[in-house]
Amino acid sequence: MKTRFLALAAILYAIAVPGSARMVCGEATNGQHDFRTVPDYFIKLVHARHFTDDIEQGIRGESSVLGADLEYTLLHIPNHPRALNTALRLAPRNRSGIIEGAKLPIECYFERAVRFFPDDSNAWLMYARFAYAKERQGQAMEMLQKALELSPEDPAINYNIGLIYAKQKKFEQALPYAQKAYALQFPLPALKQTLVKAGKWVEPPPAPAEEKAEVPPEGESKPEAKGEDKAGNSAEQPAAAPAPAATPPAPVKP
Repeated sequence: MKTRFLALAAILYAIAVPGSARMVCGEATNGQHDFRTVPDYFIKLVHARHFTDDIEQGIRGESSVLGADLEYTLLHIPNHPRALNTALRLAPRNRSGIIEGAKLPIECYFERAVRFFPDDSNAWLMYARFAYAKERQGQAMEMLQKALELSPEDPAINYNIGLIYAKQKKFEQALPYAQKAYALQFPLPALKQTLVKAGKWVEPPPAPAEEKAEVPPEGESKPEAKGEDKAGNSAEQPAAAPAPAATPPAPVKP
């Protein structure tokens, strides 16, 4: 299954990002790690020197200037979600497109995240937020659709797709994504408020009630006693949404 997702995501990436961007943003190195599988010791080392609280908040660097430390983190862990979120928040403060002390343009951090880990739906979500902030709504929507194919139950992805449709006044298209996002407990109310104001919000139908387990007649064995597997009764938990962040101009607050 994962191989199929990787192949799909690689194809989608090739369509979404031109080859020239890949050349500008650099090739892979031996020191890169996937945030989802990076060893704990490496995360601790990077965080201690190159992604402290001050760096995450965009205040100052630790081992160097702010831009150099943040770039070190994202060069070694390109799909680090909190570091990408910091880059997203710093973008408006750096009109040149490059954070002071860094070598790569800010957009390269997002481009590298989806290029090296195209099966990471959160990387696509973060790049979509960056594109949206740059008023590239079409590209942002394409990236969100790629993210959705990888993680259809992610509430933040559904929310952002619905929000873009709502901002385009395509309320009918926005509604099902909004309903799903809120059914999955997404916390930000802006999308629902927009649909309510437009008179387009409809409460989703209630989830079907679980059938009551039949009580076996007295003397009859319970299912467990017959050796039936109870594992299938556990409900699969939905993926947690990334920490919200400021709605204009990005679809989700940084």
